[in-house]
Amino acid sequence: MANGKVKWFNAEKGFGFIESAGGPDVFAHFSAIQGSGFKKLNEGDEVEFEIEEGQRGKGPQAKNIVVTKAAPVSSYNDRPARRDDRW
Repeated sequence: MANGKVKWFNAEKGFGFIESAGGPDVFAHFSAIQGSGFKKLNEGDEVEFEIEEGQRGKGPQAKNIVVTKAAPVSSYNDRPARRDDRW
């Protein structure tokens, strides 16, 4: 099993990339995420996965992805208050 951190993941398109220590970024598809419900990854999640050759020789691809440590997710309240200078 390899370890890495999610570089980015587009939930609408269902794919993204994982930064793998000492190697190229690894393609991650939502179908490879282990778990139930809506399958997505968040930027900064620490994950464990297996690596296989991607389709059509496009580089490494992750399979059996498991989130080992979820990245903190910013909430609506974490955003700074909007300042409206018009009034």
